[in-house]
Amino acid sequence: MVQTAPVSAFLWITAVSLAAWCWLLLFQGFFWRTDVRLPRRREPDAWPSVCVVVPARDEAAVLPASLPSLLAQDYPGRAEVFLVDDGSADGTGELARALSERHGGLPLTVGSPGEPPAGWTGKLWAVRHGIALARAREPEYLLLTDADIAHAPDSLRELVAAAHGGGFDVVSQMARLRVESRWERLVVPAFVYFFAQLYPFRWIGRERARTAAAAGGCVLLRAGMAEKARIPDAIRHAVIDDVALARAVKGAGGRVWLGLADRVDSVRPYPRLGDLWRMVSRSAYAQLRHSPPLLLGTVAGLALVYLVPPAAVVAGAAAGSAPVAVVGALAWAVMTGTYTPMLRYYRQPLWLAPLLPYTAFLYLLMTVDSAVRHYRGRGAAWKGRTYARPGAVPDEG
Repeated sequence: MVQTAPVSAFLWITAVSLAAWCWLLLFQGFFWRTDVRLPRRREPDAWPSVCVVVPARDEAAVLPASLPSLLAQDYPGRAEVFLVDDGSADGTGELARALSERHGGLPLTVGSPGEPPAGWTGKLWAVRHGIALARAREPEYLLLTDADIAHAPDSLRELVAAAHGGGFDVVSQMARLRVESRWERLVVPAFVYFFAQLYPFRWIGRERARTAAAAGGCVLLRAGMAEKARIPDAIRHAVIDDVALARAVKGAGGRVWLGLADRVDSVRPYPRLGDLWRMVSRSAYAQLRHSPPLLLGTVAGLALVYLVPPAAVVAGAAAGSAPVAVVGALAWAVMTGTYTPMLRYYRQPLWLAPLLPYTAFLYLLMTVDSAVRHYRGRGAAWKGRTYARPGAVPDEG
């Protein structure tokens, strides 16, 4: 009886993991489906004016692959690009002007905001400067897009038509991230999968749902709503600025839509695990509101949901306990099945799906590392600036 008690306890734990996966499969907004794309589009009778705001800090390596795609937008209305060079040391501003002269297209203005004052995190100070420049043109919409995002020629047109047709104040697309290196293939699709699990896209688009999120690389924002919701001033402390923006808009009574992109791509490479690790760990603990109880709950939850199923298969086989192994295999199968649509979206081999527990373990370690960095005084980081705590003064170290 003493020997079977641990097996029986592990069986119950594994059964809870299976129950969690059944719940996630059916009741978490069908997060695992990848069919949430741009909503119904209806072209306006008169195309509204749009200003594109691009915050950029040391982006010379990616601008040649991204900025020409913005300048080449096939948009029937008036559109203009404002690139804000946020203290770059690599000639980002000069390169942007040269690319504009070489490629032509939409008018480009390059501005510089100076050093951010205390309390402004990440790129939001640059976004504020860009929006201030854009307001002189009195646009109806603002497209906030990162310097590493390449847009198809009809991207702006499609975004505006979707916002107009659906009556949305924010239309955001999760850009397709690069998946070329071995580590990108292993980690990147899971990043989007986990994001969708936290913020199911179907829930975000519902008018009365509390769930709110956006993808910072591609956000079309109604200018009037930006003023009403005090964007970006109201979210200047936010490390995860895209989610904070969506919450501020919903809090001001606006409507938000978020889905996967078909022809909006990130050109930024993350060839090594360390590159991806820094991308995740810079903001993971901020996602948990710097709360030790939430951190412990997240670690326990990740272990229960993602690590227990494969451990049960191995332990059940080793202990000769068929029930433990079978229940673990069922939970692992559900997990694998929910991940395959994301791998298909990223055009990756499906044999990567059973490796999701390993990837989840990496994310668990990244989250713990994010907390460790926070308590060591480093906190979140963006382009060489670190923020030891919300509202901290940026440090150029």
